[in-house]
Amino acid sequence: MVWQRGELLMQHHRRSRDRPGGSWFAREVDFGPDVLHDMRSISKSVIGLLVGQAVGRGEVDITTPVVEHFPELQSLRGGPQQAITVAHLLNMTAGLVWNEEIGTYGRAANDETRLASDPAPWGYILDRALAHPPGQVWLYNGGCTVLLAEIVQRRGGRPWLDRVREDLFLPLGIQRFAWRTGAHGQPMAYAGLRLSAADLLLLGRLMLDSGRWHGRQLVPADWVAATLQGQATVGRGPMRYSQQWWNGTVLHQGRTLSTTVGIGNGGQRLFIVPALGLLVVLTAGQYNSPAIGPLQAKLLRQIVAML
Repeated sequence: MVWQRGELLMQHHRRSRDRPGGSWFAREVDFGPDVLHDMRSISKSVIGLLVGQAVGRGEVDITTPVVEHFPELQSLRGGPQQAITVAHLLNMTAGLVWNEEIGTYGRAANDETRLASDPAPWGYILDRALAHPPGQVWLYNGGCTVLLAEIVQRRGGRPWLDRVREDLFLPLGIQRFAWRTGAHGQPMAYAGLRLSAADLLLLGRLMLDSGRWHGRQLVPADWVAATLQGQATVGRGPMRYSQQWWNGTVLHQGRTLSTTVGIGNGGQRLFIVPALGLLVVLTAGQYNSPAIGPLQAKLLRQIVAML
C-alpha cells in the first residue's frame, strides 16, 4: 500500500504465506487490505508509542533506573544493572549480553526463545553481565520491549494490552487485531501483534501528524518528533534506532530525506518519509530471511523515485 498526503496511490494484495508467531508451519492466505497479518517486531514500535503515552501522562520517567520498577529484583540494586534506564530500553542500548541473531529464532541459543516460555522473565533479562556500559552500544534485544510493556502496566495499573486497545487502537478506529501469546499465556510484547495492512497504515498516518488523530493528541508530539529523529547508531551502518523504531534515509531528486521504519521479521515494513508525506506498507512471509530487507529497501527507493 502506497499513501501520500491523504491519497492512497496504489495497493496490491495477493495469495501468500502467513506463519503466526510461535507456529511451526506456514499457511497460504488470500490477503487483502483488511486481513490480519503477523507484524512480528512492528509490535515493538507499538509498545514504543504506548510508552510515549505513559510518559505524556507522567506515569513513566525515562531517566528512572529500570530496576526501580522491579522490587522483586532487589539483589540487582546497586549493581551494574542500576545504571540501565528506561531510555536505554527504548533505544536498545542497555548494554546487556544478549543473543538474538536472525537465523537462530526458535532455538535455545536465542535469548528471545526464553521470552516466549517464561511468564515473568524480568530476572532472566536483567540478571546478566553487561557487555558495554549502558547508553554506549546498540544491540537488538526483545527483552527490552518486554520490560517496557511491564513497566507501563505496573505504572498505569492496567494490563498493557488493554491500553493498546483502548488508548491507541480504538481511537484510531482499529477494531480488529490480535496479539499472540507465548507458552505462558501472556501476550508477546516483542512480536505478537497481528494487524491488517490498512490498519498499519493508520499508525503511519498518526506518526506523520505528530501523534494527532482528528484533532486529538493520542501520543505526545515531542515523543513522535524524537522517534522520527533517530537516537542510537546501529552498528557501523547508516541506520539508527529510536524508541523502538528504526531510522534511515532515502534519496529524492538529489536530496537525502529521513525515513522512520517499523520493521518485522519476514518482510513486515511501515516506511514513513515525513518530507514527502509518504507511507509505504509492505507485508511478506519470508521469515528469517536476511534477503527480504534489502529487496524492500530497493522497492522503497523505486517508489520514491516515481514521486
